[in-house]
Amino acid sequence: MTVVGTICVVLLSITGVLCIVRIVRGPTMLDRTVAADVFVAASAGAIGIEAAVERHSTTLSILVVLALVGFLSSVSIARFAAPDTDRRSYDDEPTDPDESTDTTQRRDAP
Repeated sequence: MTVVGTICVVLLSITGVLCIVRIVRGPTMLDRTVAADVFVAASAGAIGIEAAVERHSTTLSILVVLALVGFLSSVSIARFAAPDTDRRSYDDEPTDPDESTDTTQRRDAP
C-alpha cells in the first residue's frame, strides 16, 4: 500500500503545483476559479489517501466540509460570472414600431 500511496502523493503534488501556477498566472477569473476548484479536489484526494493509508476515519468530517466549500465556491463564482438574462437591457429595445408592445397608441376605427 505504501507504493500506491507514494505514487498518489506524487501525482497529487504535481497537480497542486500546476494548479497554483494556473491560479497565479491565469489570465481570467474563470481560469483561476477552475484551478482553485481542482486544487480543492486534489487536497480532498490527498486527505482521503492519507486516511486510507493510515486506516482511520477521523478526517471524514474534514473531507465533507472541504467538498462542500469547494462546491459552494464554484457555484457562487459561476453565478457571479454568468450574464444576467432575466433582465432586459436598454439595448434590447425593438427599433421597429410594429414590434413594440406599447399599448398607449390608439388606432382609430374606420
